[in-house]
Amino acid sequence: MSQPPRRLLARLLVIAAILGIAVLIAVVLVKGKPPPEKKETPKVTMLIEAVPLERTTVTFSVESQGNVRPRTETVLSAEVAGSIISVSDSFVAGGVFRKGDVLLRIDPSNYTVAVEQARALLEQRQIEYDGAIKLKQSGYQADASVASAAAALASAKAGLTRAQRDLQRTYIKLPYDGMVKSKDVDVGQFVNAGSRLGVTFATDYAEVRLPLTDQDLAFIDLPDSGNGSGPRVTLEATRKGVLRTWEAVITRTEGVVDENTRVTYAVARLDDPYGFNNGEPGNDAAVPLPVGSFVKARIEGVTMPDVIRVPRPVLRGRNEMLFVEDDNTLRLRNVVVLRTDQNYAYIMSGTEPGERVVLTAIESPVNGMKVRVSGDEPEVSSAETANDEVESEGAGG
Repeated sequence: MSQPPRRLLARLLVIAAILGIAVLIAVVLVKGKPPPEKKETPKVTMLIEAVPLERTTVTFSVESQGNVRPRTETVLSAEVAGSIISVSDSFVAGGVFRKGDVLLRIDPSNYTVAVEQARALLEQRQIEYDGAIKLKQSGYQADASVASAAAALASAKAGLTRAQRDLQRTYIKLPYDGMVKSKDVDVGQFVNAGSRLGVTFATDYAEVRLPLTDQDLAFIDLPDSGNGSGPRVTLEATRKGVLRTWEAVITRTEGVVDENTRVTYAVARLDDPYGFNNGEPGNDAAVPLPVGSFVKARIEGVTMPDVIRVPRPVLRGRNEMLFVEDDNTLRLRNVVVLRTDQNYAYIMSGTEPGERVVLTAIESPVNGMKVRVSGDEPEVSSAETANDEVESEGAGG
């Protein structure tokens, strides 16, 4: 049987009153509670490394590269026709010879005969000329006959000279110490005048063509297009798995700018590239640097005073550097860069000695950002440390 409506209503009113009182008590308790203390989070200032700038005297160097090539390369050609009757043991690819060594011999038989014939003809023409002179002195010979005999004598002398020269040309030799690059003939082969016999090159010194940009030229004191003594060059190449160096010198420039690459070529001279006369065993100078080798070159440049040099990573972009101001805030600033290389940037203007440049890599620096510089933090004395320890012990007790 359901309860009467009045009793149900009374119970609901009681419940509502109890809930209202509970809410009121909760509100009073919350409002009466003291607010929590606000603890300020200390700001963490970035710690960076920075160094003061200094001016110094810098000797620049310019890097380039090129191939070693012989100073003289000769394509040997026969000057007379005939069969090859002997070949020197040195006349092979890679063979070494000295100035005046006979590399090849062409059969001289025909040329020996030609010399004897020319000599006999010369003797005959000499007799005829002497007879013409005597007849003229006796009044039996005209001047024209004497002139004709003189011309015949001169022709005979020239013929003997030509025959002797052709005989000498059966000996193939060269006016320099060198090496054979290629061999194209052998014993028993018949050659005509002009036939190719092989290729040789001089080994007294080699050359390296080094391309230089217009900017590079501003930092090198080069000789004129003629021969001269220029800056020293250090050549680098790997030989037998070891990086080695050779010393060379710039002797000239080629005097023109390449129309395609817009570079100027300087020529470096390397004495005795095969080490025939240089150094002792184990010394780089005695290690051969063969013709055709690719080398890197470091050319000694000009010396400039009062240049500010900074590590290359310090330069941001092309011409910006990040500085620390006196109040330990950051400042990005443009500078005028004189030159850069793999390790350093050389600053011409835009900063002064004593200013501190940031070494730490900061991805997105903001002007005015507060920083701490490593080495600037005050050191804590031993007395202060002891006091801190005593206070800590007292608090603990």
